Amino acid sequence: MSANVSSTTESRPAWRSPPARAVRCGTSIVDAARSLDLDVRGGVHTGEIEVKGDDIGGIAVHIAARVAGLAESNQILVSSTVRDLVAGSNLQFADRGPHALKGLDEPVRLFSVDPVRAS
Repeated sequence: MSANVSSTTESRPAWRSPPARAVRCGTSIVDAARSLDLDVRGGVHTGEIEVKGDDIGGIAVHIAARVAGLAESNQILVSSTVRDLVAGSNLQFADRGPHALKGLDEPVRLFSVDPVRAS
């Protein structure tokens, strides 16, 4: 990454990565954490961001954080935006239905990543 992005110990946004790479990265992190008996979860969304010095913000960042917050242990969730953009990448998803996300007027359809097919 080319900028220091504000984060907590529980969340670290990644940016400037193509969505399919971000999904595969997430599943690799889950696999590595499992081998250490750790539980992790992640969420992937893509959209326009606002660069604010060494930080980023905007609705896309908030959506990504909310998607990650809905993931279960050892699960990667993606927004329908990501699922649509990675068509043809051989990634497989299971529909998890629409979810109301704070700050948005309409629900966002979420999908879980099939880890066997994400490698």
